[in-house]
Amino acid sequence: MPRGVAIDGARQRLFSAAEAVILRDGVVGLKGRAVTAQAGVATGLLHAHFGDFEGFLAAYAVDRSFLLAAELGDGTRSEPEATVAESICAQVDALPQPTATAFARLLAARPDLRERAAEVLGAEAAGFEGVTAAVADELAAEVRGGRLRAGTHAGDLAYAAVGAALRAWCAGDPDERWRSAVAAIVAASAGPVRPG
Repeated sequence: MPRGVAIDGARQRLFSAAEAVILRDGVVGLKGRAVTAQAGVATGLLHAHFGDFEGFLAAYAVDRSFLLAAELGDGTRSEPEATVAESICAQVDALPQPTATAFARLLAARPDLRERAAEVLGAEAAGFEGVTAAVADELAAEVRGGRLRAGTHAGDLAYAAVGAALRAWCAGDPDERWRSAVAAIVAASAGPVRPG
């Protein structure tokens, strides 16, 4: 590519390329040249936008933390006839793939990037914290509605549910594995069945 030619959406193009590299080669294969080759751009573009590769990774962590939290931040509720576990799984399924999987794998290998994102977004929004908070809001509504036992700590339950999905994504397990774990986690906190 000739020098000096502007590339529309260069940052997002590089972020998407990083995700493709992680999913194909693992985090160990995530290098600056691999990202720029995947994006089909000159290596200097990454440095022009981010200074260095560590700056790129930090910017990626901020961007994806914000993006994933925003996906669930609308507070949309699931269908009334859905079970609590189905509602939670539907929320997690709303996250864009392969972004969520690649980001989970990167943070598992580089937890320091979550701290870098927290410097910009705050600890409550870095990594998958925003996602966990949105799931906790849904679970708190279920506690208030009586479908989960009174006294259930929605934040802890959300942490376990989101953690099950992250673990499966990092391991490459099928979605049925984390969904089954979420169902078991939620069942342990289920409230009494209310008459219909």
